[in-house]
Amino acid sequence: MGKVAFVFAGQGAQYSGMGQSLCQASPAAQAVFDTADQLRPGTREQCFTAPVEELSITENTQPCLYCVDLAAARALEEAGVHADCVAGFSLGEIAALSFAGVFTPEEGFDFVCKRGRAMQKAGEANPGAMAAVLKLSNEQVEELCAGFEKVWPVNYNCPGQLVCAGEKSQIEQFCEKVAQAGGRAKLLAVSGGFHSPFMESASQELGTVLETVALQEPRLPVYANYNAQPYTQASAKELLVNQVKSPVRWQETVERLHALGVDTFIECGPGKTLCGLIRKTLKGVTVLNVQDQETLQAAVEAVKAQG
Repeated sequence: MGKVAFVFAGQGAQYSGMGQSLCQASPAAQAVFDTADQLRPGTREQCFTAPVEELSITENTQPCLYCVDLAAARALEEAGVHADCVAGFSLGEIAALSFAGVFTPEEGFDFVCKRGRAMQKAGEANPGAMAAVLKLSNEQVEELCAGFEKVWPVNYNCPGQLVCAGEKSQIEQFCEKVAQAGGRAKLLAVSGGFHSPFMESASQELGTVLETVALQEPRLPVYANYNAQPYTQASAKELLVNQVKSPVRWQETVERLHALGVDTFIECGPGKTLCGLIRKTLKGVTVLNVQDQETLQAAVEAVKAQG
């Protein structure tokens, strides 16, 4: 068996009831929610009972998803499954950094709350939209984006799937151009043009927040969305500030992890979006997910069976 990577889910995976059975199954998972409720009372209850519409508001999504992501990883570790390295998709990168000890539990949760508020505020100030483009090469999509003043490629997800963000009316025109080029574009249910220049104000705000946070050296490698390279204590603040306004290089990150010997990927957090992207990027690897008690047990058994 090769190396194991924990990968942490991003925004869009949220659902009502997420994390509840993990809490019931794992004291380590429960401790994540205990910390959250001390700093943001009602977070646990929001994850377990709030309707998806409430969970999809960015300032709610980010702290709630962060908790479920981190709880899944803590539960895995508690059960004897250990990661050799970690990465997270957008929001998931904050959970990955907390898991790796760059943030303390309290600092990580406080930061993700401020990140959610800053990104929501930026989205309200610069109303944007996002669309997933399928069936075209990255180069074709980049060329189409270049024809618009305010449309940018932002999430390099997997071969044949690139998400773009931009001004709403321009995104609609862009989708028409995608269809004319033989591709398919699907508008995403999001509240802003994330990972684009529309998030510049959020980036600046988070830079100010991080001035008072003493980030630590990671206890295991954390691969950054910004450049698919490992975080260091020295680079962490700059990477976090750039992350919210820059593309997510997920495909490149997954390929790099595989080249470094990772053959087992475990998605931590709600849903199986990253599992799907990894399967479309790599062949012959083991891809698992942990989001509740049942998937936790299955993942632990699968890893132990690999030896």
